[in-house]
Formats: sequence, structure tokens, C-alpha cells
Amino acid sequence: MAVTGILGKKIGMTQVFDEKGEVHPITVLQAGPCVITQLKTLAKDGYEAAQIGLVEFVKSSKVNKPMSGHFGKSNVPPVKLMREVAVEAAAAPAKTDGAEGEAPAASGNGLKAGDRILVDIFSDDKYVDVIGTSKGRGFAGVVRRHHFGGGPKAHGHMFQVQGSIGASSFPSRVFPGQRMPGHFGVDQVTVRNLRIRGIDLEENLLMVEGAVPGPRDGYVLISKAKAPPRERRGFAGATTVDPLKASKKASAAKKK
Repeated sequence: MAVTGILGKKIGMTQVFDEKGEVHPITVLQAGPCVITQLKTLAKDGYEAAQIGLVEFVKSSKVNKPMSGHFGKSNVPPVKLMREVAVEAAAAPAKTDGAEGEAPAASGNGLKAGDRILVDIFSDDKYVDVIGTSKGRGFAGVVRRHHFGGGPKAHGHMFQVQGSIGASSFPSRVFPGQRMPGHFGVDQVTVRNLRIRGIDLEENLLMVEGAVPGPRDGYVLISKAKAPPRERRGFAGATTVDPLKASKKASAAKKK
């Protein structure tokens, strides 16, 4: 597939062990299945993208007439959540001898409305970016919202109160951007370069190392990493020098 992202749900967190016996915390994501509801083209819309929808049961009474027409135009079932994702550029066909007079291949990336998108789009990738909505914390104080240290916890003190926010007689005002109590959470959070630890093609499950914003059953947008980290050479595998073993070996050599 030439689509770079997929919609999904956060199932929960667990841990797995690798071949070295090291434990890794992972988040299990239900990636798809999704369906392409509309294709944006450069000629018509000014950019290329794919509008995808997460396939879930939606009551017909919950779909209004404009959306029913939108889904009917592409002949796709009603979906609950839709997002736009980027489309990878189609690879140029290889030139062969004597092919100058042949007709060029069909333009475009081979996508069409109604195509299904599954978790196998990440089969050749090592990292993904995940966008989710953080948990809502309601009205929170500065200690919880901005990680302030607070005051003394002894008797007679108010530990989690912000304190004075003025600036004395000059300039006698509160500076813009002053961190204060207020609404905390329910923000769009992007976590980049989460390593893929496993893919279940039958159940459309994606296991990534690390935490993903949002509660259980929260919707997320999973996309291929825009700037994946470079592979570090000489820092992993059998060629890595264990400093503890190296020091023991050196001390044993000195005793001889």
C-alpha cells in the first residue's frame, strides 16, 4: 500500500522479553482495519492525500444525509472516525530496452476509494509515530499541571498553593504566559519513533515499545516515522564490549 498511516485503538500495556532476556514495556494497538473513503488529488484539491475511516459498527440513524452521500459516492460502509494521511510517491517504473515506443504505465499510486488498509503497511518499517489525545485531568493546580515544587509541608503552610504572581510595584502586572492553575489534559500529543516490537497480521495488532497517549480504547493515528533514528553501529550485537567483563579480563591478565 502507498498509504503512510492507519487509524486504531489503544488496547493497553504489557511487557515482552527479547532474545537476550531483556524486558521491554510495550503498548498494544488495534491498527485498523480501515477503508479509503476519499482520495485527494493534486489536480482537483491541490495536494495528494487519502481520507481513511476506521471500520466500526455505526447505526444508520447516527449518519446524517451529507455523510451518507459521501459514503455512498465511494461505496464504503459508514465509519465513525475519519482522518487524512499522506500518500507515498509511486516508484518510477524501470526502463527496459526497446520500451521507448510502448505506452506509459497508468499514472497514480494504484489507490482507489474503497480499498482496505491493514496493519501490514508497517511490515517493512521499524519505527512509527503515534498521535493521540491525552487523558483529561480536569482543573489542576500548578504542582500537578506544571510540576512546581510547592512550599513547605509543615503545619501552617499551604503546600500546593502557587503563591504571589505579581511583580512588586514595577511593573505592577502579571506577565503574559504566567503558569497558573487551569484545565489540564485533553491535548493532542505526538510520540515519535516508537520501535515496533511485533505485528499480528491476523488480528491487526501492532506492538510498539513505550507509552502511547490516551486511555484504553482511545483512538490513535499511527503513521510511518517521518524521521526515524539512525542505526547505531558498534553499540549493539555481539561486537559490543561489556565494560564489566573487560575489566575482569584485564585484572586477571595483570595477576598472571
